[in-house]
Amino acid sequence: MTDHPSTFRADDTHRPGIQWDDRASLHAAGDGDGVLDGAKGLRSGTFAELIRHVMAYPAEKRHDFYIEKAGDREYHAEEIERLAAHEDFPTTA
Repeated sequence: MTDHPSTFRADDTHRPGIQWDDRASLHAAGDGDGVLDGAKGLRSGTFAELIRHVMAYPAEKRHDFYIEKAGDREYHAEEIERLAAHEDFPTTA
């Protein structure tokens, strides 16, 4: 998984494209965010692992979850489905 900065003085820390190996956590939709949001994660792993996990659910159940990626960015069902179909999405671990 990526951690930044990865070099002295943070040189060369930007990588183009989607960072599939960034840290991420799976949350229940409507879990309230808040101060203890980090403790509400149901599962953690790489961004790609959690996308594969959500995609294993039936389409109607995917809306019950969201993925929070490093930097507090949330990805909900529609965006997760688009990412899973992305041309460079790693289909295996």
